[in-house]
Amino acid sequence: MQWRDVSQNWAAYTPRILTQWPNLNESEVLSIDGDQDAFLAYLSKSKGEDRVAAQMELADWLMGGEPIDVKMAEQNDNANINGSAANVPAGEDVTDDDAKFGDDNKAAAPIGRAS
Repeated sequence: MQWRDVSQNWAAYTPRILTQWPNLNESEVLSIDGDQDAFLAYLSKSKGEDRVAAQMELADWLMGGEPIDVKMAEQNDNANINGSAANVPAGEDVTDDDAKFGDDNKAAAPIGRAS
């Protein structure tokens, strides 16, 4: 993950932040609104450690993957839908019913047997 993504979707990342650091106060985390310096200051103060230790913890957390609930957040829906159009083969209209294509009406072969 990149901090830029976290700060742009701060409200969606807040539950993940609170899962990682359960001792933080939700309303205070929300009030930080994606400001990395403010978050590091709050994290180091709440844990009673220096800023470098807080930066290392944050860097470790950012190494993790983007949570699916953030990817599917309402503000990202249109981008995800538009991005999925890139997987539609040339000549196929993205609004066409998928049942017209492929083998949707064909019965599946029994497991372990060729059709």
